[in-house]
Amino acid sequence: MFTDDKPLFQQVADLICSDILRGTYAEGDQVSSTNDFAAFYRINPATAGKGINLLVDQEILYKKRGIGMFVAQGAREKLLATQQGEFMEKYVAEFVTQARALGLNLERVQELIAKEYRDGNS
Repeated sequence: MFTDDKPLFQQVADLICSDILRGTYAEGDQVSSTNDFAAFYRINPATAGKGINLLVDQEILYKKRGIGMFVAQGAREKLLATQQGEFMEKYVAEFVTQARALGLNLERVQELIAKEYRDGNS
């Protein structure tokens, strides 16, 4: 489930973010507790707590003292904006750089993207 490419607490935060983006958790929903995450994923509760607190710091989750953690209003939109920005930086910019290096003009790139978008396997 977890990989070595990033810290476990970050992967816990990423799992929660993915659940928010997929609609598993809606705005205002309570997320699983630190202990539930720790037990389910067989990790240290402090690690799970660090991942959850990271999302509190980013205002994706908020705490209700004595009750638990909840998805903040606007969390999904904030996550989408962040991921779209990362997508641009990671994939689109590199794609455009490679297309230019290959001598592909904008019209040809648009044709290729449109074809893949229509016919792609995803």
